[in-house]
Amino acid sequence: MKASATPRGHIFHGLEPELVLGLVEEELGHQLTNLFRPLTSYINKVYEVEKRRGGNLIIKFYRPGRWTDKALQDEHAFLQELAGREIPVVPPLKLAAGGTLGTARGLRYAIFPKRGGRSHDEYSDEQWLEIGRLLGRIHSVGAVRSARHRLVMGPDYSTTRHLKALLGGKIVPDDLKGSLESICTTIIDEIRPVFAGSERIRIHGDCHFANLLHRPGEPLYLIDFDDMVMGPPVQDLWMLLPGRLDDSLAEIDLFLEGYETFRPFDRRSLRLIEPLRAMRYIHYMAWLARQVSDDGDTRAIDDFGSAEYWQKEIRDLHEQLDRIRHAPPSPANLV
Repeated sequence: MKASATPRGHIFHGLEPELVLGLVEEELGHQLTNLFRPLTSYINKVYEVEKRRGGNLIIKFYRPGRWTDKALQDEHAFLQELAGREIPVVPPLKLAAGGTLGTARGLRYAIFPKRGGRSHDEYSDEQWLEIGRLLGRIHSVGAVRSARHRLVMGPDYSTTRHLKALLGGKIVPDDLKGSLESICTTIIDEIRPVFAGSERIRIHGDCHFANLLHRPGEPLYLIDFDDMVMGPPVQDLWMLLPGRLDDSLAEIDLFLEGYETFRPFDRRSLRLIEPLRAMRYIHYMAWLARQVSDDGDTRAIDDFGSAEYWQKEIRDLHEQLDRIRHAPPSPANLV
């Protein structure tokens, strides 16, 4: 295992309330109560604090070694552009020095207004239309300029990078590396032509139901742009679907009706859904491995790293490859 980026003794794992509360008061000029509530986050350290005059704030400390300053600034700039168009996202607040990215004890942080709400794992017809409109507006802004310091989503970019990280570490058992490399390489070779010429713009990148918040009387909010990438717009659709493509035609129709109010959608890109699902499998394995490499454990899957885990993942990848090979030749005709 490589040297840990954030070993257990690192300040990242032991942020004290006095430091966090003091930073927020200094940066924003607000007096705070003693509320100091850690929030669930697998990668960053996130805390909720409370202003004495009402209103709560969220301060996020970014895990060291995960993003460069320029990559974080790409995320913040995108959020500010979206908020400037009155699109319901939660941009970071300006700090005392005028920017949105602060530094303390070698850690990078940002402060956000709290936006409470609840997520849904099933959407009504009207909500599917609203989701389409929301993502259509977001992608219209995302297409305006590039995020030069963000990951590019594609088999020859992000997926190849994730596979290299898995094979180069000590998380995968040596006797299973060959099998993992073989199936992942086969998938990359199989899906490469499908991505040729596909549009890549600034997208959310991790758009699942937990990142869409509903607040009574308000539009849906899209939160947590940590995984913002340059990628195909369809990436922000497929994880919201209730099933695979042929089980989700009604939802896709509604989504597209809302989306195309603001931006054309290339229906040919629907054929990327199953390849993107395969890429997600590989991405998630690499994400878990990075967790272990960084701090020695992971809180997401109990048996991660065992031979049984990798054997199951290899089987799942073979099954996904079979689905890709037997997908409808022109899914756009179904919608």
